[in-house]
Amino acid sequence: MTRFRLVLLIIPVLAMMLFVVGCASDDSSSDDTSSDSTTTASSCSPEDLDTFKDGVLTIATDSPAYPPYFEDDDPTNGKGFEGALGYAIAEQLGFNRSEVEWAVVPFNVSFAPGEKKFDFDLNQISITPKRAENVDFSTPYYTASQGVMVAKGSELDGITSLDQLQDATIGVQIGTTAYEAVEDQIDPENDPKVFDNSNDVVTAFKQDQVDAIVVDLPQAIYLRDAGEVTNAVVAGQFDAPGGDEWGALLGKDSSLTSCVDEAISALEEDGTLAEITKQWMSESAQAPELQ
Repeated sequence: MTRFRLVLLIIPVLAMMLFVVGCASDDSSSDDTSSDSTTTASSCSPEDLDTFKDGVLTIATDSPAYPPYFEDDDPTNGKGFEGALGYAIAEQLGFNRSEVEWAVVPFNVSFAPGEKKFDFDLNQISITPKRAENVDFSTPYYTASQGVMVAKGSELDGITSLDQLQDATIGVQIGTTAYEAVEDQIDPENDPKVFDNSNDVVTAFKQDQVDAIVVDLPQAIYLRDAGEVTNAVVAGQFDAPGGDEWGALLGKDSSLTSCVDEAISALEEDGTLAEITKQWMSESAQAPELQ
């Protein structure tokens, strides 16, 4: 047999071998993908989660726990924005209420370096690059709206729309989201009065230098409920780009982070998160949405 004829015989054989190997490789890849998919799908089940306590989901927050984030200083009752959210996340992860425990962790301690004695923390914690150096944050569950504070019994008490602020003199802190929100969304006839810091904004309101002030909604609620500003109401709230984002806080590189992300995303997709936010950050907080 000549070398030329031998080569002609070998080529079909090699082609057939490569085809068989290629098919085997494709099948193997398909099996691996299927296996990975199955593992990922089940990895957020309670039995697969590496929680602080076996079979228990430990959620942390500070004490006292104030409304509208918690009610009656008792996270276990599931009332308040973050109280309700904590149990909603737990349910998404497959834990029932009896399998949830609440731990007390001071605000500043929560994002300090070191081991965490909880699975995640809900405590109005803004997501910042500095904090993220030491801890993980979930996908945001809340973006702070802007709150409008006015004097109780004034002409602005009871407004329902931003248009009703057109003639008002509004106080804001310069360089803040609130300042940009007033300029872009209210665009009052009178230029807003700007102040160097939030204390000056509040002082101006107390001294009747302005008709209203615009600050982050959580700050407005605090000023009203903590008695920092007496005889005042939160006339309402409105959305504005750039507000502080809150996330569930977890230990650095926690194996639970992706699962908590999935849980919050699911609550957002099915409307549960919006319902909780409306109930506790609008209706219960007495901060109606201004159109």
